[in-house]
Amino acid sequence: MDAITEFSAGISNTLQERRQQISTLSGVHSLLKKLQFLFELPARLKKCIEMKAYGQAVRYYAKTRTVLNQYQHMPSFHGIQQDCSDIVTELRSKLREQFRDKESTPKQLAECVDLLLQLKEPADELCDEFLARAQEKLDEDLSEMSDQVDPAKAIEVSTPIKEMVESTDKKEERPSEKYMRNMPMDILEFIHKGCTNFLGNICLVIASYKELFVNRQTHSDPQEQDQLKEVAHAKLADFVKSRMEQYFSCVEQRIQAEKESVENSMLVRALDRFHRRLQAVDDLLPKLNIIARGTEIVANAARERSLFYLEGLKNHFIECTTDVRQKLCTPHLIGKQETSNLMDMLSMMSSSIVEQMKIVLANLQGFTSADLTFANTAYFQGTFCVHDVREVVVVGFLEYLFKASCDLCERSGEKGSAPAAIILLLSRLHMDFSNSTINQIVTTADKQFSLDPRCKVTPAADLSTKAKKTAQKLLNQYVQIQGLQISQMLRKSVETRDWLNTIEPRNVRAVMKRVVEDVTAIDTQVGHLYEEGVRKAHSSDSSRRAFSLSSARQQQQRMQRPSANIDNSLMSNIQKLFSERIEIFSAVEFSKVSVLTGIVKISLKTLLECVRLRTFGRYGLQQMQVDTHYLDMYLWRFVSDENLVHFLLDEIIGSTIHRCLDPILMEPSVIEVICERG
Repeated sequence: MDAITEFSAGISNTLQERRQQISTLSGVHSLLKKLQFLFELPARLKKCIEMKAYGQAVRYYAKTRTVLNQYQHMPSFHGIQQDCSDIVTELRSKLREQFRDKESTPKQLAECVDLLLQLKEPADELCDEFLARAQEKLDEDLSEMSDQVDPAKAIEVSTPIKEMVESTDKKEERPSEKYMRNMPMDILEFIHKGCTNFLGNICLVIASYKELFVNRQTHSDPQEQDQLKEVAHAKLADFVKSRMEQYFSCVEQRIQAEKESVENSMLVRALDRFHRRLQAVDDLLPKLNIIARGTEIVANAARERSLFYLEGLKNHFIECTTDVRQKLCTPHLIGKQETSNLMDMLSMMSSSIVEQMKIVLANLQGFTSADLTFANTAYFQGTFCVHDVREVVVVGFLEYLFKASCDLCERSGEKGSAPAAIILLLSRLHMDFSNSTINQIVTTADKQFSLDPRCKVTPAADLSTKAKKTAQKLLNQYVQIQGLQISQMLRKSVETRDWLNTIEPRNVRAVMKRVVEDVTAIDTQVGHLYEEGVRKAHSSDSSRRAFSLSSARQQQQRMQRPSANIDNSLMSNIQKLFSERIEIFSAVEFSKVSVLTGIVKISLKTLLECVRLRTFGRYGLQQMQVDTHYLDMYLWRFVSDENLVHFLLDEIIGSTIHRCLDPILMEPSVIEVICERG
């Protein structure tokens, strides 16, 4: 072993000198190769550009850039560096041309950006150029959407200049093809095309941009790379915000343009597709919170839809009222029986309103379907159901119903005011709503939209109370209208007659017969909608006749004692003190008897006041006796208490006697004969 070791050391000593020489020669050879590479670099770069091997050219230049910059003060290296700079400038130009080329593939774009960044091109300029190139395509998509924003304008044919330009590029189109190309889209197709074209393209732009500028792995300084990401993010955010706002504006305008014509199910499907596709954009750029803006647009559309349905319900109520009015005003053929009465009209009107409300609630329920992406948002889980549907549509329509009906009362007596029959029908409609309909509608809405019982909403009991108050106001108005119509007829009959010079009565005046006929017609009309009601027990015909005769005798006896110490008018006033006070305009109950009682009271009270303003002769007094007896024969059966009719008619005769210059009464038997003959 010692011999081997010694021998090896001898060999190493012998070769030591040669090893140093070989190492030196190897270094010189490597340096010469590098110098040769530098001298050949301009030619290599040109060759790579000719072969479109841009990546190889950039690698050559990147490898030598530091050396050339370091030794550019030396004449030989300065020439090489100058030639390489010119060639690299040409290379940059070629890469930018490829970068701007619309036909470039994403892979080619990524390669261009990577090479340009290796050549120390400013990153922000590359970002701006990439986004500007992407903007051209996105603006085309937005332009197509803008043309379809207003469906009424979308049908317009292209301008002649545009058609001339298109005719040079395309073969001649048939008229049917041209019509189909310009035919307006429905809302679903509009949203679908916008999602497919614009949203699809902007998602590609965002993904490509992030891959090129944000997620790009480089060997550069980490701080420099972070700065590049920050700048790239800021530019991308501004770009996407601007484009998306234009897109949202187009969508909002289109929804607004079709809010009164589009089918509800189609609108819901379109909004769902819009919201669903926005999720992809939001996932790519979550910090922009794009989905929140989309949800706001969907919520506004749903809110507008609720208001649209509210207006539809209001118009439906007006149409129902108009239909009833036309049926009431339509003259019936002689001999043809009336096919429908007020109860049929009421039933038809009530069922139509309730059915329309159910349809509206079913349509609005479509916005809360579980398979919709936006149905789980806070707005559609809470505000939409509680406020927009329950309060705005349901309660809002009922409040409108009450107000519109009360407005009919305020306009009564004016030209074009509602007929009394409609006032009566609406009073019964509100009474039915108060009893059951409102509770049914509210309960249905609460169940359909799964409202929390703890929500602060208008109670159904409050709405029922308002409905009953409205019904009461309408019924009171009906009584006043009918009472005043009869009163006006009686007033004219009294004011236009010469009661001093009239002839001896031989029959009942026609106006009294008309009064009885009108009251009978009103009784039939009210009987269609309201129950009979409670009335006091009627006296027999003989007792009624006895009352009439005794009343006449009392009046006659009073007139036969003109020299009495106490004045007749004073006696009459004393008797009134002990009589039961009659409220003429008292509240009316929801029954036929109460309604007719109110009308009769107003009519007879008017007749009484008119009599007190006239002066009568003997025959005028006797004519009034005949008229009041005729009214007494018929009106008692319509009122709740026949004594009320007796009392008012007795007051009329008493006032007539006080206003008579020759107060001689007609025999009761003669009056009876005239009235029975009449």
